[in-house]
Amino acid sequence: MSVEQGMRKNKLRVQRGFTIIELTIAAAIGLIVMLGITAILVDSQRGWQRMYNTIYSDVVTDSYVAGKTFDAVVRRASRQRISLDEAGNWAEVYYYADANSAVVDRYARFYYDSDPNTGGRLYIEYGTVTSDGVKGASSTQTVCENVQSCTFEGAGRAAQMILILNDGSQRATVMSSAVMHNQ
Repeated sequence: MSVEQGMRKNKLRVQRGFTIIELTIAAAIGLIVMLGITAILVDSQRGWQRMYNTIYSDVVTDSYVAGKTFDAVVRRASRQRISLDEAGNWAEVYYYADANSAVVDRYARFYYDSDPNTGGRLYIEYGTVTSDGVKGASSTQTVCENVQSCTFEGAGRAAQMILILNDGSQRATVMSSAVMHNQ
């Protein structure tokens, strides 16, 4: 066999491409990997969305606001007097209009409205108090909504609020206690 014939024979043995079976198997493996990655990404997105909705839901933000508001108002109040409803449906604290005032001349009243049409709300009413104890309401603000129940208790210079919020999908219980600091 001559050198020329050997070269021709080598040229005839040129590598062929992939077979259709090899291509099908490779495509199936690639598809399975892509489907697995897609399922992981979709599940991660759902988990993130569920966590975000849980953290930033109305119940969570309202519970935070209610606790901070109660704490701030009661800490500013005078130790001289706190009024509580016997059933614990409202609490009223008294405070000074400014630091130089010698007379307690303002009040803040927390109360719970259990109206089923509004879903229950916690309000705070601010007002003035005259020297003879006559109150005049100045403004009322909604502290939070979705209130299932709310009770107030007092012991000495401390006041406590036990608030349960429920929007049907999430529930939170807030227990806030504060001590009245002013004379």
